[in-house]
Formats: sequence, structure tokens, C-alpha cells
Amino acid sequence: MANEKHSFALGVLGVLGLILVAFLALSFFHVGGEPAISIVPAMPIIGKRTPVKIDVAEPRRGLTRVEVELVQGDKSEVLTIKTYSPRSWLSLRGPQTARDTIFLEVGRESVPTLKPGTAIIRVVVDRAGTWLRHPGPTTQEVSLPVRLMPPSVQLTSTQVYVAQGGCEVVSYRVGESSVHDGVRSGSWWFPGYPLPGGGKQDRFAFFAVPYDNSEPKVKLVAVDGAGNESEVNIVDKFFPKPPHTDTIQVTDEFMSKVVPEILSQSPEIQERSSILDSYLAINSELRKKDGDVLKELAAKSTQEFLWHKAFEMMPNGKVMSAFADRRTYMYKDRVIDHQDHLGYDLAVTRQSPVPSSNDGVVALARYFGIFGNAVVVDHGYGIMSLYGHLSSISVNAGQKVARGDILGKTGETGLAGGDHLHFTVLLQGLPVNPVEWWDGHWIRDRIAKKLGPAFPFEE
Repeated sequence: MANEKHSFALGVLGVLGLILVAFLALSFFHVGGEPAISIVPAMPIIGKRTPVKIDVAEPRRGLTRVEVELVQGDKSEVLTIKTYSPRSWLSLRGPQTARDTIFLEVGRESVPTLKPGTAIIRVVVDRAGTWLRHPGPTTQEVSLPVRLMPPSVQLTSTQVYVAQGGCEVVSYRVGESSVHDGVRSGSWWFPGYPLPGGGKQDRFAFFAVPYDNSEPKVKLVAVDGAGNESEVNIVDKFFPKPPHTDTIQVTDEFMSKVVPEILSQSPEIQERSSILDSYLAINSELRKKDGDVLKELAAKSTQEFLWHKAFEMMPNGKVMSAFADRRTYMYKDRVIDHQDHLGYDLAVTRQSPVPSSNDGVVALARYFGIFGNAVVVDHGYGIMSLYGHLSSISVNAGQKVARGDILGKTGETGLAGGDHLHFTVLLQGLPVNPVEWWDGHWIRDRIAKKLGPAFPFEE
């Protein structure tokens, strides 16, 4: 009996010993693993604001605390601190945050005391401990140059006179640190291009004041690789041109004619529960989608002057609607919509030949949303012309065309109430007033004189 008790006691002690050993082993060995840290700046320099992506991972017990700081000289600025709940050191399973990604911006905007020179992005990741062991944190750093001086930008052309809905051009010179330049006009961006025949830093940009901007907010802009930005006011005179107003009566007969055709040719827009709702979706949603396509085409525009003469108006075209008419749409004596008519409606006779207004390359030739059968011609540097509502198309995308070449015939496809041509001039996808581009004197004075040999204009 005594031997049995003694054996039992030894067994209990053995179990307790194993538990103690396991406890001590967990206390000593079950600390957090070495965290993995990745610091990826979006650019190799710190300036106004530099986006930084930080990935941290510790799959053994999970993250506990991450601190990101910016160090410059003897000064340190904490950018962010994140804390987590790691898995208990007594448990081999349980909830934890094994990895995380932190996005932040580093630069003068987040750290006003930042100075030119170099700075260090430092990431400190704590490791989970036990009652017996408290391992030190893991630290990783990235050192980057700090540039706070924006690039220089100098206007080299003069007399910038622009009208609401109209265009202009400027020539200028940027500093060597500039990587992105152009003209910001309201919410629109007009990129700069190398000036043909000019020096390495000589640039030019076409720009416009949008038709719906009654006050010009126009800046010549140059940006360096660190996001530092220079701005210059460039408009000397501005001529406001308030839009005309017009009222369009929408009838069941008209909707029955245009809506089924457009829906059948435009899979990007869905049919609605009524023909009126479908019409409204076409007039607003599809109109916007068409505008997005025109911006995409402009981004692929040839960086070359494909034209050297004034644009031509369609011969004998009678103006039915002008540029930037602000339309109110009525249906059964109630207002159902408001849209802007951004082009000229020109009528001659049914199915009249439609000539290209200038030399260029066909960028689009197909059924195109509210414009029906349409052709878009690229004239270079983001300047394009659009010909809508055609009954037929006689050119293909990618085809070179000369001023006067026939693109198709007038018609009433798309949102057209009768046979006519809808003609639009676009700059970077923004509809602008065609009247200027039809005027050889305007092109000579506003473009050719400023660009000189870079643009050989033939009057």
C-alpha cells in the first residue's frame, strides 16, 4: 500500500514537473518572432508629400505595436502609432493580427519643420513578450533626400487673351527638376509638350477656359519628382461669354424614334422601366460616358501638328444650334432635364457630304452613344474634331485624312431630331468653341505668332 502511494506521489510530481517545464519553456521561448518590415516610398525623394507603403508581419504571436517616425538630424517626428492585441504567450492558438499594411504621406505638409537635406523613415515594431522575457523591438529604416524647392517655370509668350469656352496657347521654360507641367484651368488639366525646335526645357501648352467657368482659374504649373509645385498666373484678359438658353420639347414620337436605336447600339447603358426613364439615362448617363471616351482618345493624341491651315466649316451649313446652349428639356409641360449642347448643329440638305475640317488621323469611326454614327479626327496635341449624327461613315479608324476629305454623310442617328451635322472641336476631351478654329486670323494671332517656327501656319 505504501509503495502504491509512493508511486502515485512520484507520478503526480512527474506530471507537475512536466507542466513546470512546459510553463518555463513557454515563458522563455514563446515570445514574438522577428517581424518582417517593408518600407516602400512611392518616389525616391521626400518633398511636399511622398506616399509611403509599409508592410509589417509577425505570424508567430502577431503584431503588438508599430511606430513610424521621421528622423532628421536630432529631431524626430512621430507619424503614426498602431497597437494590436497579440496571442497570449500561454496559448498556441487564438486571435492575432499576423500582418498589416500602413499607408501614409511623408513631407512638408505632414512635417512642417522638415528641411532640405536627408531624412530617415524609421519603423519600429515591438515583439510580444512573456512574464519572463521581453525581447527588444525590431527597427528598419529608409534614408531619402529631401527636396522642398519647387521647379522654376518662366512664361516666354505674352498677351494671353482667352474667352469663356475658348482656347489659347502659351510657351514657357521649366527648370531641370520639373517632371510634370502644363496648364490647370478649373478642374481640367492641359499637359505641356516639348516645343518643336526649342531647347531641352522649352515647352508649350494649349489650354481652354471651360464653357461653364464664368471666372478663369488658370495657372501654368510645373511639378518636380517630390511633388513640389510652382504656379504662375498667365491670363492677361478674359472675356466672359454667358451661355445661351434654349428649351427642347421632348415628345413620345421622338423618344420612340431615338431610344430603341441608341439602346440597341450602346450596351454600356441599360434599358429602364419606361421609355422616358431610358431617354433620361441616355441624355445624362450615356452623354457622360461618351465624354469619358473622348478624354481617353485625347490622352492618345499624336504629339505632332498634323494641320497647318484654319479649320473649315461645313460648306453652306445653316446654324441650327450654337456652342454651349444651355438646354431645358420639357415633357408634357414639366421640366425633366438640363444639359449643355456642346457643338454646332449645321444643316444643308439630307445626306449631305461631310468634309473633314482639317488634316488629321481618324481616331474613332463607329456608332458612338448620343452622337449616333460619328467620326472623331485627331489633329495632334489633344486637338480633335467630332462629326455626329451621320447617316453613313466612309472612313476607318487609323486612316489619314486631308482637309476636305469626305468622312460620311449627314443624318439623324443618335439623339437627333432631324438630318444635320453635329460638329464639335475638342481640346483634351473638353468641347470648345469651334468659331475660333474656323477663324484664320485668330489662329495666326493667338497660336502661330506665339509658337513661331514650331508651328508653320499657312494662311
